[in-house]
Amino acid sequence: MGFLSPSGSVTRYKVKGELAAPVLETAARALAKHAIEEEPSVPEKKVVGWTSFENPYQADFSGSSFAFDPYLLFAMRVDKKTLPAKLVKKEVARFTARRLAAGDREFLSREQKKEVRAEAEDYLLARIPAVPHVFDVLWNYEAGDLWLFSTQKAACEDLQTLFYATFGLVAVPMVPFTKAEACGLSPAEVDALSKAAPASFAE
Repeated sequence: MGFLSPSGSVTRYKVKGELAAPVLETAARALAKHAIEEEPSVPEKKVVGWTSFENPYQADFSGSSFAFDPYLLFAMRVDKKTLPAKLVKKEVARFTARRLAAGDREFLSREQKKEVRAEAEDYLLARIPAVPHVFDVLWNYEAGDLWLFSTQKAACEDLQTLFYATFGLVAVPMVPFTKAEACGLSPAEVDALSKAAPASFAE
């Protein structure tokens, strides 16, 4: 579910730091630099990058199309390739037979078997299309509030990693503990909060 869906899951973050002025130009350059690679030079099982909210299959950040002052609306795309085990087994057998024939040998060493498997997987990765997964992102850069429209653990981790690599800013998940810290607690209260244990309200 995304930003315009009537229902969905959301993870909220607090962004530490600010974008350098002019904000929109800085954001556009950063997003374009870390846009999703449509055709990576090296086959990968997983590729993560930014893309357009309106057209997630074309990463276009020109003309401030992502800006709705003071909000920035864009998307994170995660392209994944899954290699079926039986297909990998088939290609490993084929590559093994070819390696044995070329070296006039009856068996391969452990290291050679690892090399053959890597060759087989690279061969498949270059030919199997990736499945795209799109996650909408809304950022109020003035207030420092960021929303990822997903609660998937892997997506949240990808968002934090990519966000820091792109903007040099840390996105802190607003879980109950961090929300309490943001309320202006004293050091003693923060320490007491960290030692608090869950309470059961069931009879």
